[in-house]
Amino acid sequence: MESKHIKSDWLYTISPKKKLINLNFKEIWRYRDLLFLFVKRDIITQYKQTILGPLWYFIQPLFTSVIFTLIFNNLAAIPTGNGIPSFLFNLAGITSWNYFSSCLTGTSDTFKANQGIFGKVYFPRVITPLSIVFSNLIKFGIQLLVFISFYIYFVFFTDTASNAVPQLTIILLPILIIFMGLIGLGLGMIISSMTTKYRDLTFLVGFGVQLLMYGSAVMYPLSYFKEKLPEYSWLVAYNPMTTIIELFRQMTLGVGSFAFSNFIYAGVISVILFLIGLVIFNKTEKSFIDTV
Repeated sequence: MESKHIKSDWLYTISPKKKLINLNFKEIWRYRDLLFLFVKRDIITQYKQTILGPLWYFIQPLFTSVIFTLIFNNLAAIPTGNGIPSFLFNLAGITSWNYFSSCLTGTSDTFKANQGIFGKVYFPRVITPLSIVFSNLIKFGIQLLVFISFYIYFVFFTDTASNAVPQLTIILLPILIIFMGLIGLGLGMIISSMTTKYRDLTFLVGFGVQLLMYGSAVMYPLSYFKEKLPEYSWLVAYNPMTTIIELFRQMTLGVGSFAFSNFIYAGVISVILFLIGLVIFNKTEKSFIDTV
């Protein structure tokens, strides 16, 4: 009777994860306050003690788009297609790329950055990378508003963007944003798990993300790459981020063409990468404290 009474006093039971793919939504919801706290922490601490503060949300994509326009469009004469202003074309690519790269770089350091708290108290570890994806979603929302502001300026106050028209496919944009987050989260969890043993990957992440940007059609249309380097075009075409950035530009600016098969391809790859990342992350969290 006594043991039964003691057992009923426990609110939660922590048990080992036995399933290969384990994502307990009920448990994550139970720790939603902690998730919200991590999101708030990430947003506040990112630009704390900086002079310009949240203005960096605007400065980074704008300056990058200006540099891309000067170098790739004005100097190298890369066309944007369909008469889209170069700056607007690059801003669309940078806006979508930044969300993916922020999720990837932010989550790729999960175990190392949180080893202190992970070793002292229990909570669903997956909440930590999830909080980075959600905090970057707010940053993406701000940068999307910047993109919309410049779109309105070019379309209604200049005569250089008459062909920039959002397509009906824009209703799929929220799903496309989920694909971006899943790819960044999945790759980030894989890298974070591997860096507990192989620290070299820590140095490779920043370098690799920069290289991947050049292979993701951020500053040029995929059609231009196929025309100039057809023998290597498959390297860029099969990159899921190329597909996502091309779809983003098609939905918001009407440049390029929409293929439902590409949308499905991006979705399947993002789900596969997320599940692989989740499996490796769950397996690593059991023993990382001994190796990190």
